[in-house]
Amino acid sequence: MTDKEQKHLTDFGFKKVPEEEKAEHVKEVFNEVAPRYDLMNDILSFGLHRMWKHAAIHKADIKESMKVLDIAGGTGDISLLIEKKIGPSGEVWLTDINLEMLKIGERRLREAGYVPYVAECDAEALPCPSSYFDVVIVSYGLRNMTHKDRALAEMLRVCKPGGKVIVLEFSKPAAWMKPFYDFYSFHVMPFLASKIAGNAENYRYLAESIRMHPDQQTLAKIMSSVGFSKVEWENFTFGITALHIGYKN
Repeated sequence: MTDKEQKHLTDFGFKKVPEEEKAEHVKEVFNEVAPRYDLMNDILSFGLHRMWKHAAIHKADIKESMKVLDIAGGTGDISLLIEKKIGPSGEVWLTDINLEMLKIGERRLREAGYVPYVAECDAEALPCPSSYFDVVIVSYGLRNMTHKDRALAEMLRVCKPGGKVIVLEFSKPAAWMKPFYDFYSFHVMPFLASKIAGNAENYRYLAESIRMHPDQQTLAKIMSSVGFSKVEWENFTFGITALHIGYKN
């Protein structure tokens, strides 16, 4: 393989695939996990994902009447938390590249009595006006994006001056936890997924994608490099998950 060909490859878990194919591979994974995605999140995280998401919403400091963009919002759990804060005069846009996940999210929001804005789209090319949203949030979706810098630049573009972008994502745990976390991720998690969801491979990919995602400091540097005026981050549960906040002047 030539150097030129190598430059067009990107990670899909521990594998390398052509950049233009990654989005389709990610779609396939989430098409298959969509029906039991929320159940598996509860089981595999011991319910901690709910705590992490509530903490992210608290840090976002969402107020009534705000406009909020939920990127890779999937089954709508983040959008539901946002809807409770913005009131009838606010807006939440639920977006995802995966239609099957998005259908679940839209249905959940409507069943809860909301009429959401919903868009199937790629986060690297958001169909949203510039400087429109007070808050942009992506929860456990950034690591699946092919060009994270492009996606973050798009989030910055659609954010209002004075607004913020929230990135909640799995990250690099403390060194003492790594052996336990690796054993759980690569042995226990696929086993449980095979028994409950009937598919271990998709959850093995999810574990691999976490390992390929930039660590806390690297992600902060990427956010700064695309133009955020200030970036701060904090760890949850010994670094298993990290919350990054980027601000726009």
